[in-house]
Amino acid sequence: MTDQSFVSIPPDVFKIFLVLVLSFLIGLEREEHKSASGRYAFGGVRTYPLIGLIGYSMAMLSSGQLLPFSVGFVVVGGFMLLSYWHKTRSFQEAGLTTEIAGLFTYLVGALVYHEHFWVASTLVILSLILLELKFVLEGLAQRFSSDDIFTFTQFLFLTIVILPILPNQAFGPFQINPFKTWLVVVAVSAISYGSFLLQRVMQGRGGILLTALLGGAYSSTVTTVALAKRSTPAQQPYRYAGAILMASGVMYLRLALLVHLFNPTLAQKLVPFFVGLALVGMVAGWLWSLRSGTPTPAAEAPTAAPAGNPLELRAAFMFAFLFVVMLILTHYTVMYFGKSGVYTLAAIMGVTDVDPFILGITQSAGPSTPLPVAAAAIAIAAASNNLVKGIYAILFGDRATGRQSFMLLGILALLGLMPLLQLA
Repeated sequence: MTDQSFVSIPPDVFKIFLVLVLSFLIGLEREEHKSASGRYAFGGVRTYPLIGLIGYSMAMLSSGQLLPFSVGFVVVGGFMLLSYWHKTRSFQEAGLTTEIAGLFTYLVGALVYHEHFWVASTLVILSLILLELKFVLEGLAQRFSSDDIFTFTQFLFLTIVILPILPNQAFGPFQINPFKTWLVVVAVSAISYGSFLLQRVMQGRGGILLTALLGGAYSSTVTTVALAKRSTPAQQPYRYAGAILMASGVMYLRLALLVHLFNPTLAQKLVPFFVGLALVGMVAGWLWSLRSGTPTPAAEAPTAAPAGNPLELRAAFMFAFLFVVMLILTHYTVMYFGKSGVYTLAAIMGVTDVDPFILGITQSAGPSTPLPVAAAAIAIAAASNNLVKGIYAILFGDRATGRQSFMLLGILALLGLMPLLQLA
């Protein structure tokens, strides 16, 4: 008897119930917003469910035809337009969020009728998140300039539009693959930009240790110079030297990720060492920074985010150019000078940005450079870069911070050469 009762329930019961729940949630959020603002706002916990039911009814009556449903959408839109007109007459500032929410609720009813349950539920949940995060999102927007947004848009264009149409095959005697070349640029820029954004968002909070962690993912060299410059007025050498060491520890995590992405075979030789070096650098740097005791306000003053945007097109194209140059240079070095020449080149490249050289090695490893030689060259380049950062700390920081940083980075550089014992 019970089974027959369930069978007799019309299938539209669940759909109508779902429409009521989803549209009620939207109405509840708008009702709460109206109560908090104390100003006029269209609808609430009763109006939005009614709009959802109208959308459901129109979708059912339209029988798959677009015109009747569109007419209903226009009618609801007319009410939304009257609401917005009333707000503009009553207040100097008037937003469209509530009216757009009303139109969206109408569409939710239609989505549920056509049994797009997951889509309707997901869209409602996302819309509620966006509505509730109004002040957070507005505050976030104020942290970024129009140049930052434009630069990110350009990057999306080159990544989503251009990258898929680049030929994924090797050309010329150096086996240069345009797709992989630009994919390297995208990967490096994405990691750097992620850190760049976090530093913008967290600016003013977290102190120098958080700056060191985020800055190491962006550029440990830039972070070292910035922290060294800040160390002179702060007079906290242990704290700043420890932070500089932490940034270099994060660098090894960054390199491990990039090597794993572009040459998993090579990564098997390096990633365990690099992850261990990253942990040593971050933990030892943190413990060293604790020796300074309670930080002074000057020591805890935040370090500004790097001024250079890693997604600037000029920087991206320059990286691609350097990557190709490193591929060619490594090819000729292996051909004419053997592994000793590659190691010398790796040590020299540590003076500059090591990413183009290291990622160039990941592409040449195997076809033209033996894997042990490539792994050793990457370790040498990273160790050389640590020594150079120690010199930067001496040049730009106070005397105590510079000496401590050079010592700590020198030890990390020596530890970074340990893979040579197994690769020799």
